[in-house]
Amino acid sequence: MDDADPGLWARVRSGDEAALAALFDRHEPRLFRHAARLLTSREDAKDAVTIAFFELWRKRESVRLVDGSPLPWLLTTVANCARNLERSGRRYRVLLERTPAPRGDGAPVAHDESGVLASLKKLPPREQSVVVLSVLEGYPERDIAEALGIPLGTVKSRLSRGKARLRDELTSLEASWA
Repeated sequence: MDDADPGLWARVRSGDEAALAALFDRHEPRLFRHAARLLTSREDAKDAVTIAFFELWRKRESVRLVDGSPLPWLLTTVANCARNLERSGRRYRVLLERTPAPRGDGAPVAHDESGVLASLKKLPPREQSVVVLSVLEGYPERDIAEALGIPLGTVKSRLSRGKARLRDELTSLEASWA
């Protein structure tokens, strides 16, 4: 990222909680935007970011850095946390639907009028993480390969497949509007 990340990361690895707080302050807005794109609830997005930083602290000895920054690892972890939160929320909603107690209307849900985010969520998780890091976050393919611990060729094929699936999905969505 920039020169501050490697220094902060060295302090985090040695157990400095203040350095973790500085990394949090530095990257939380970007990570929150990333989580908010993947989740319908702002609170779940906040939780995904918090969990990612907890995992960063817990796994600080084995985190893969890109150019001295844990940001790509954090972005991937936020995406994984978002999927887990979405899955557990879905199970919880199913359980609530089976409960005979009366329910209110609930909170309003933000809508993706373009259908792009819904199409992105339909991608397999491996393709989704590569597409998000490349297209939405702007990372080069080499950095994505390093962050995810996969070969560069795998990144390229997943990115190609993911873009093709998104293109097909959005084309069919556009046709349904006509």
